[in-house]
Amino acid sequence: MRGLTDRTFEPERMDDPAIPRAELEEAFRFIRRVNRRLGGAKALLQALDRITRGWPRGRELSMIDLGAGCADIPLAVAAWADRRRRPVRIVAVDNHEKTLAIARDAVASEPRITLAEADARRLLDIFDPGAFDVAHAGMFLHHLADIEVVTVLRIMQRLARAVVWNDLTRDAVSKLGVRLLTIGTPAVVRHDAIVSVAKGFTRREAIDLAKRAGLEQIEYRRYLFGRFVVVGSA
Repeated sequence: MRGLTDRTFEPERMDDPAIPRAELEEAFRFIRRVNRRLGGAKALLQALDRITRGWPRGRELSMIDLGAGCADIPLAVAAWADRRRRPVRIVAVDNHEKTLAIARDAVASEPRITLAEADARRLLDIFDPGAFDVAHAGMFLHHLADIEVVTVLRIMQRLARAVVWNDLTRDAVSKLGVRLLTIGTPAVVRHDAIVSVAKGFTRREAIDLAKRAGLEQIEYRRYLFGRFVVVGSA
């Protein structure tokens, strides 16, 4: 299935267990800035607004966030829930020990977010099917080969009533944009940002992989600054 796309599969430095924590923190500072200023968090929050439209006031939203990184997205969801006056319960999953340590510091004062160290491909060994309203993967699936993308999307579909896949587009504009955006940034940031876009997805690829995973009612939305969101249901 790897042949389905023309994505590259060069490793990102932040995935290396041996990466110094200082370099990892530099990478996450950049990711937080991108998510906050260039619409990564907003894209998910808009999807949550659509998913919860018509829900009774006071109904809790439960969400699992795969590849949670520094936990900036779970924190953004908690803030969104405050604005909507909606109870929320978030499980943030990652399997990188140093990343989890950074996330643990970030969510220390937020009891609605629980961190879990786990492999995304093994989540059904931990959580029951249908345990969550939403399964979200933000800038995570591009780290995986195509067969693993389909596998994880299928797992997300079993875990939740709605799947939100928030990731990077791969096109000439995005490739040029990331090179300009990372001028003057630390080497680890520039390397991983450029590689991430090369590992991103075209619209056709994202929709095709979502269909192969069995998602239904697939909705694809393209956002400025090289982001897209796929929303699907079980």
